[in-house]
Amino acid sequence: MLKLGIKQHILISRIDAIGDIVLTLPMCRYIKVLYPDASISFLAKTYTLPVLKCSNEIDCLFNFDDLVKLSDDEQIAFFKSKNIDAIIHVFPNKHLALLAKKAKIPLRIGTRNRLYHWLTCNILVKLSRKNSTLHEAQLNLCLLRPLGLKTVPELLEIKQHFDLKPTVTLSPSLNCLLIKNKFNLLIHPKSNGSGAEWSLDSYEKLIQLLPPEKFNIIITGSEKEKQFLKDWINALPAHVIDATGLMNLDEFIAFIYQADGLIAAGTGPLHLASALGINTLGLFPSVRPIHPGRWAPLGKRSEYLESGTDILETITAFDVYERIKNWHKP
Repeated sequence: MLKLGIKQHILISRIDAIGDIVLTLPMCRYIKVLYPDASISFLAKTYTLPVLKCSNEIDCLFNFDDLVKLSDDEQIAFFKSKNIDAIIHVFPNKHLALLAKKAKIPLRIGTRNRLYHWLTCNILVKLSRKNSTLHEAQLNLCLLRPLGLKTVPELLEIKQHFDLKPTVTLSPSLNCLLIKNKFNLLIHPKSNGSGAEWSLDSYEKLIQLLPPEKFNIIITGSEKEKQFLKDWINALPAHVIDATGLMNLDEFIAFIYQADGLIAAGTGPLHLASALGINTLGLFPSVRPIHPGRWAPLGKRSEYLESGTDILETITAFDVYERIKNWHKP
């Protein structure tokens, strides 16, 4: 176990997708417990930065997409100028590992199962995500063992450390899509290829089961997904609202926060809704590595259904309806 000084600058590097970012955020809280006066920075891609801005645990954000536009010498100078004491490579990246070494960051933490980490990191953690029985959030926390985390927390404890808040105010045009005296239910049917998806037919059957006098149903998705979903949405009951392609990520986060519940497969918006504290239901197949044991949402109002097979269609519309019919506004 290593102990840093009292005031340290610790950089978390994770340059992948939204769900991965959300499940990395508890690391910030546990670092603050171990080192209350530490400054925490986070290196991520442009499109995930709005998520990180919602956390009050992060002191500074570095944009990976801006960084790689610089020359190699400029990248090294950038890292040196930040006086970073430790970098944690949560998402392995050979270029960043080499960069951190060239910038002479004193503590460079990575997993043992990347050969280039043996050459670039001076602290190696034995960690196999593929074969582990731990949740993704727990696996991330394993990388804090060299900094003093003695045991990996249980999921019930980790759940207490999801508390995101939006950074923008919802516009009137988006706010008017929400109905105060109804349960505003977001259905996010696509996953941008990040995992198994419940069929559109199953979502349609669910919508038919939901009483419109109670549920205000809103379909969400990206601009790209809007084109794919257009014909399906047009065939849904008239009271269903199409909100696909209407929002950037900052706005989408604010919209989720003002809604009452969300249903999705294992994708980024599922984890966003969970961390924002609304009712959340995730749909998962029983197949590694995308099963709920690894990727279940961890918010205080989150739950999931597991298919029992390698596909989601064994989960029926009635199964989902039974889970959400008694949901109430937070």
